[in-house]
Amino acid sequence: MIYLNLFLGFLKVGCFAFGGAYGAIPLIRDAVLSYGWLSEETLTYMIAVSESTPGPIMVNLATYVGSSQAGLLGAIVATLAVVLPSFIIILLVTAFLKSVLKNEYVQAILRGLKPCVIGIVLATGIYMVFENCFGAISAVTLNVQTIIITALLAVSMFGYKHFAKKKLSPILLIVISAIAGMAVYGT
Repeated sequence: MIYLNLFLGFLKVGCFAFGGAYGAIPLIRDAVLSYGWLSEETLTYMIAVSESTPGPIMVNLATYVGSSQAGLLGAIVATLAVVLPSFIIILLVTAFLKSVLKNEYVQAILRGLKPCVIGIVLATGIYMVFENCFGAISAVTLNVQTIIITALLAVSMFGYKHFAKKKLSPILLIVISAIAGMAVYGT
């Protein structure tokens, strides 16, 4: 039964995740919490780990959740389920729908989806920052360590852009956050 639940849960994520991994985080959160596979806190940590490890976040999260719930076979089932819709869509697009992508109505739909995806990614980021810095809305508690790391990352990002006149590399930002996390939380 766990294999079927993993397959269906991550198939739903794979089918409805528009805009890449960051747009999928709310869907992954919903699936993982509704099935009780991980706690909110563990999921947040896994999102951070998935961001800093090679590969797509959706695949990394699906593999981790599948592995934690049903071992190697669970990891394989969850990973296949999350990539299967994209794989099928890409096959269909390359085989049959090249001309459809040039259609003005399809282009209008895709342009209309862009702001929605941006909003979902922004809302997820803001939610994660507030959840980790200030706790749940029902019981607000300040997490000073998380606030310090968030402020350090914001200063690094905006300061670098101001002085270097270009954006800070996401890889460098991930390295800075990993070092700050180790310094603040100690390992």
